Amino acid sequence: MKVVFDTNVILDVLIGREPHFDTGLELFDELDKGRLEGVICAITVTAVHHLAGRTLKAARARKLVADLLDLFGIAPVDHAVLTRALDLRFADYQDAVVHEAAIASGATAIVTRDAKGFSRATLPVYTPIELLAALGSTEAGRGDT
Repeated sequence: MKVVFDTNVILDVLIGREPHFDTGLELFDELDKGRLEGVICAITVTAVHHLAGRTLKAARARKLVADLLDLFGIAPVDHAVLTRALDLRFADYQDAVVHEAAIASGATAIVTRDAKGFSRATLPVYTPIELLAALGSTEAGRGDT
């Protein structure tokens, strides 16, 4: 299953955001096991670098980005993705960009903690717990929403 991870799920893990950290970490573990193919939108990479750069040293921010690039594929954002995202009329343009980048990358689903933001999505949208359950993870359903 090829899944685009929304920025909020990535940040949950990178900054240890409770109560979502453990569930996000379980998803990262599924990537390591090869049970899931993870993709992040190109805008997620720049957002992570920007946010990390505000609180961490530049070298640490670059290391976080390098780690993400090692673990995840990248869903590119180009003119066509940005234009199609405008046409979707999602309440949040960034969510629309993630959705269209997911489609362009061949992803089969999106994982996010903001399912409402993707209510107009044409791809299946999972919360982290729902995705773990779909994968049959033994830890699924024990944590946050």
